[in-house]
Amino acid sequence: MILETLDIDQDTFTAGTGWMIKPEGACKGDVCVPLGAVGAFDLAATAEKLGMAVVHDPGPGLWSIGPETLGGRSLTTAQAPELALDDVMTGSQVALSSLRGRKVLLAVWAPY
Repeated sequence: MILETLDIDQDTFTAGTGWMIKPEGACKGDVCVPLGAVGAFDLAATAEKLGMAVVHDPGPGLWSIGPETLGGRSLTTAQAPELALDDVMTGSQVALSSLRGRKVLLAVWAPY
């Protein structure tokens, strides 16, 4: 979900993520996650409870809200671990940290 601000209402959150905010918590299908105290909708607190990454790109001023990770099987931050990959042109290794401050696209493929 891409946003210009984190100040959204629960209807916008539901439309973008499929999670409905109910008295019992955030619900999607048969799964409900308790959100705690009932009050005004708080995107940051809800995203944290659902394990959603919240990432800001200050250049265009946009926010990205990632998918839920209730089982802990996806990234919850935009911080990548240190890794080094071979440059396909030169064969030399390039550390991911050497690209800090630049936008990087990692394309991954697995044959299984």
